[in-house]
Amino acid sequence: MKNLKLYSEITSNLQLKSEGENERAWTKGPLQAEIDPLDLEPEDVITSFDYLMEKEALIVGTSNGLLLLHNVDGKETEVVGRVEGGVKCISPSPDGDLLGVTTGLGQLLVMTHDWDLLYETALEDQPDGVDVSEPKFPSGEMFGSPITWRGDGKYFATLSEVLNSSSKRLKVWERDGGAVHASSEPKELMGKAQNEGPSIVFFERNGLERSSFLIGEPIDATVELLKWNCSSDLLAAVVRCGNYDSVKICLNFPSAVREVAFYSMNELPTPDTWESLEGKEISVEPCASATPLGSFVHLIWLDPHVLLAVSHHGFNHSNCYFQPSSNEDRLLGFYLQEIELSCSEDNVPGLLTCSGWHAKVSYRNLLEGLVIGVAPNPAKRSSAFVQFDGGEVFEYTSKLGINKLDFKHDELRFSSSCSWMNVVLVGVTEPSKLLLFGLDDMGRLHVGRKILCSNCSSFSFYSNLADNVITHLILATKQDLLFIVDIGDILHGELELTYENFIHVGNKRREEENINFINIWERGAKIVGVLHGDEAAVILQTNRGNLECIYPRKLVLASIVNALNQRRFRDALLMVRRHRIDFNVIVDYCGLQVFIQLASEFVKQVKNLSYITDFVCAIKHENVTEKLYKKFLSPPSCKEQKDLLTNDFKGSDASLDANNKVSLVLLAIRRALDEQVPESPARELCILTTLARSDPPALEEALERVKVIREMELSGSDDPRQVNCPSAEEALKHLLWLSDPEAVFEAALGLYDLNLAAIVALNSQRDPKEFLPFLQELERMPDLLMRYNIDLRLHRFEKALKHIVSAGDSHFFDCMNLMKKNPQLFPLGLQLITDNTKRGQVLEAWGDHLSDEKCFEDAAATYLCCTNLQKALKAYRECGNWSGMLTVAGLMKLEKNEVLQLAHELSEELQALGKPGEAAKIALEYCGDINGGINLLISARDWEEALRVAFLHSREDLVSVVKNAALECASSLIDEYKEGLEKVGKYLARYLAVRQRRLLLAAKLQSEERSINDLDDDTASEASSTFSGMSVYTKGTRKSSAASTASTTASGARDTRRQRSRGKIRPGSPGEEMALVEHLKGMSLTAGAKQELKSLLVSLVMLGEEETARKVQHVGENFQLSHLAAVRLAEDTLSDDTINEHGHTLERYLQKVKTELKDSDAFSWRCRVFLSP
Repeated sequence: MKNLKLYSEITSNLQLKSEGENERAWTKGPLQAEIDPLDLEPEDVITSFDYLMEKEALIVGTSNGLLLLHNVDGKETEVVGRVEGGVKCISPSPDGDLLGVTTGLGQLLVMTHDWDLLYETALEDQPDGVDVSEPKFPSGEMFGSPITWRGDGKYFATLSEVLNSSSKRLKVWERDGGAVHASSEPKELMGKAQNEGPSIVFFERNGLERSSFLIGEPIDATVELLKWNCSSDLLAAVVRCGNYDSVKICLNFPSAVREVAFYSMNELPTPDTWESLEGKEISVEPCASATPLGSFVHLIWLDPHVLLAVSHHGFNHSNCYFQPSSNEDRLLGFYLQEIELSCSEDNVPGLLTCSGWHAKVSYRNLLEGLVIGVAPNPAKRSSAFVQFDGGEVFEYTSKLGINKLDFKHDELRFSSSCSWMNVVLVGVTEPSKLLLFGLDDMGRLHVGRKILCSNCSSFSFYSNLADNVITHLILATKQDLLFIVDIGDILHGELELTYENFIHVGNKRREEENINFINIWERGAKIVGVLHGDEAAVILQTNRGNLECIYPRKLVLASIVNALNQRRFRDALLMVRRHRIDFNVIVDYCGLQVFIQLASEFVKQVKNLSYITDFVCAIKHENVTEKLYKKFLSPPSCKEQKDLLTNDFKGSDASLDANNKVSLVLLAIRRALDEQVPESPARELCILTTLARSDPPALEEALERVKVIREMELSGSDDPRQVNCPSAEEALKHLLWLSDPEAVFEAALGLYDLNLAAIVALNSQRDPKEFLPFLQELERMPDLLMRYNIDLRLHRFEKALKHIVSAGDSHFFDCMNLMKKNPQLFPLGLQLITDNTKRGQVLEAWGDHLSDEKCFEDAAATYLCCTNLQKALKAYRECGNWSGMLTVAGLMKLEKNEVLQLAHELSEELQALGKPGEAAKIALEYCGDINGGINLLISARDWEEALRVAFLHSREDLVSVVKNAALECASSLIDEYKEGLEKVGKYLARYLAVRQRRLLLAAKLQSEERSINDLDDDTASEASSTFSGMSVYTKGTRKSSAASTASTTASGARDTRRQRSRGKIRPGSPGEEMALVEHLKGMSLTAGAKQELKSLLVSLVMLGEEETARKVQHVGENFQLSHLAAVRLAEDTLSDDTINEHGHTLERYLQKVKTELKDSDAFSWRCRVFLSP
């Protein structure tokens, strides 16, 4: 729109719709106006015009039907069309592709920007026989039939007259084809003033009326034109009255309608006649002043009786002829002045002619520049900050003025002018400092020289401290999001990470708990104020003008935390109840140890037992500060404040079990109730609540208290405590309401009070047929048997065992059955039973139980305690403890041939179990079979022991046997290690090839993903998930999730085959890399193999086969080095995204392993005499 020029200029008086706010326009000099005449016929007039962005020209319509295109720069005008009946309205679409025209014949024309007609239709249906050839330009209605487009250009609306009626109809048309989308009902006086004055009506797209509001003008006024701003949050209206025209800006409809310009219908009188008007104007002031105050531009309080104002006195430019009426003090321009307010002593309240207040200008300072904003200094009395055009900020001190040489606050200046400005005091635990906040016209929120937010619409501050130190910034964005920002985050520079630049990016995977903003429910709502302290409320004004008060959870929790830091427990509890916060925040924020110490103070402050009962019922083990309110209480500032709270309790008991939070808190509350609250029925019920809500519930203790009350009632004595206690029935019903009735009944049984149990059952609405026979049966039993049966029912087996043992020897059978069914009672049974015979039975039963549990070692020891050697021998045999068996055989004093037979059997069993070493020891020590023992030692590869035994018995033949077997074993090991060395190289080469292909495929997929970034998150996720399951050899995608789900129902045979083939490495499978690495790791030398290898080397040296030993050690060492190098190479490449052909080689890693692990414990099996130089 670079070709737009100012057409005309008029000095105007700006009138704001609030008392005492009249502001005159001020400019430095006149603007030059350019007038371009259009050549029209004498009777032709311009009826409509608009600017075409694409043509960079004006499109003009006339009453004769001409469509003119006027180029402002070239001052050229061309006729682009002519319509019959004349042009009434021209309106281009928002995208500039189409142009809508209404004619005097009631026709609607839509054409392209190349003037090609798309369609033509009638605004209203005409009946047959009606002549539409004559234009409809009634007197005073030449400008009519307006067209308005929706913001996206998909629909447009017209307002037309209904035939033979004074009514008008609103129609909504579709852009494509010109079909009528919706139509409103005919409405009288649409477009004109109603009886109570002119109003503006809003319609939905379906043609139905939504709302309306009056604009505050006389009945004869009419609304001529309506226009939205770009963001559709401001509506401009041109209103024509009898003597003047006015422009009104409608904001927050319907409450805020501002008249920003007033244009008189008559020309102003000439300046030389203005003196005749003197004395014909009367001004009513709210206070009396001996000096002129001027028009206030900015006004703030310096102290309770002094105002600081930026005032304007007259005009100092040539275009304006307004001058001050007084010739004594001709003030011109902007002044910064202090105004002292005082009230006279003889003031008469309610007096009509004088309010009693007097204003006096005590200090005035001429301003050289334009003042953008003024804000009081919260850190210094009678001081303020003044912002000049450009963002410069200086400090003003009362009576001293502005000192521009003071650069102390230079860091507080803005990078550009900010229309809204505020200075706040911040800092909780550190020295307080000033922060300067400003909001410019572009929506950028400044903090000093930095820009905090680029899309801010309004902001305010919250303080939960008594000294007005600000703790939170509240800001609303143009996307209608409300953010609560900790001042600590601003000071520490953590805004981008925490608040994501105050922009919400739609992400379906975003977790709900991470959202740190509030969606404002009504579009365009602004922050107008905040309630500080415990109120913690934000006041919003909606577009409808309503004031809405909300309580953001973050501010509420901040006020609760502040109350807890100040130990105002009652206020904190009231806020928790009012805002439905979890009661556990009181305990969890203070900390368990601290709250237990302060429980007495908590009860003392709260006093209300009903509130304490609610608090007790809400306590749970979960720490809400770490889960539910983690995002609200996680900032460092909260931790610092919490540390301040716990400073006095550093020496408290640290042995408290945090896992038992519920019981510990309720115990502390119960003790505090006993200490702080006088006895009363309500207190007793509250104590019962703490017992019932403990974890586990202390129902027996609660019933004991009920039992005491019942005994007082039955005694009939005048006990004074009875007055302060509820009735036993009321207490019992309260307990039953809080707990499971079945659990209360069992707790009553646990007290062995059958009468109390019957009362509990009756009050819990149980059928007497269910419990009465059982209680009667118990009543007929002896006391110990009654308790035994009750303990069995309640699964209190230890108490049951004690009672049945105390019942006498006649019940020993029941005692044994109880221990056999509950084996954990055997230790207690041995402690309670003193008779040796019965103890032996208990021990034997316990040993049988251990044998059934496959604990044969313990069973054997238990059998030995009761001297049951036969069962002990069997138990040792079951667990394979041959030394224990032979020892027990000695205890049994078996014959020599029986021991020999037992030794042969054990030797054969051990050989079958794969334990030739132990079998060899039995053969040598008990059977005397030297040949068999040597052969078994050879099978166990215990070469040194085999040689020792052979030389012990001077058997050269056996020495030769050992030597031959050792040489044979050495030869097989050499071949085995050589083969293993080849396998390591093979598997490593295969792994590197697979890894290289995988990396190449990943790089290809990544490059493809970068080229399809326009896909949505779900599509990209699906694609990446599909490729992640592919192997390097796969040519197709995975099967669908349905197939995956169906595979979970595979048969047992298929599972068995899968388990059998799990150890195989399937080429091309997704897990091939990891399988190869695991297989390489599995080829390492075990500890047993290293021990056997060392024994073989030593034996070969003893037998004179040094060269063979050297070969074995050399091959084994090479294998182990290659294996370790291959495993390290595989692990390094597995965690790296690239493979270096020169760096990732087996030879290079082999040298590293040789250097690093040369003398490590991994090679302790080697003989140093065979080490290579």
